[in-house]
Amino acid sequence: MSADIRKLAVWVEETHREIGRAITPPTRKAVAVAVIRNPFAGVYAEDLSDLMDIGAELGGLLGDRCVAALGITPAQAESYGKAAMVGENGELEHAAAVLHPKLGAPLRRAVEKGAALVPSSKKMGGPGQVLDVPLGHKDAAYVRSHFDGIEVRLNDAPRANEILVAVAVTDSGRPLPRVGGLSHSDAVGEDGLR
Repeated sequence: MSADIRKLAVWVEETHREIGRAITPPTRKAVAVAVIRNPFAGVYAEDLSDLMDIGAELGGLLGDRCVAALGITPAQAESYGKAAMVGENGELEHAAAVLHPKLGAPLRRAVEKGAALVPSSKKMGGPGQVLDVPLGHKDAAYVRSHFDGIEVRLNDAPRANEILVAVAVTDSGRPLPRVGGLSHSDAVGEDGLR
């Protein structure tokens, strides 16, 4: 089954100044969102493989859109994250089915490599509700400068029978990081940790 997409949205957030200091180059985060029909809204189903297949489709589509919005090559992506909000006729397991079994592999291809786990969040909600997309370094989970997040919100989604799916990609960490840990330039990215 392929995704029945009602809406796509993509935007880039740039931070040029923080606490009165210039950020050069600015830190940048892109987020791409798909609002899809939930094929299992209002129905209990033991087999959620259709949503897993939709997750695979959206991982590549949304990851590619983020990389394109940042105007970078896949190798220049530094962190990523994913999240989903299920409308009131769905269940959290529907969000899990979209996000976990198959979305990661095509997202990793979109950002070249991606040795680390993709941070994720899921929730139930309605139109206009905020969804937080957690971020972490794509290749090394111990790079603390890339622990971050971005909010997404669409005024008309998710409706009761929909799922809002979001993928975020950055080309940098937080502005002015100074809590220690492994640096981006020192990350090896073989085990997903360091």
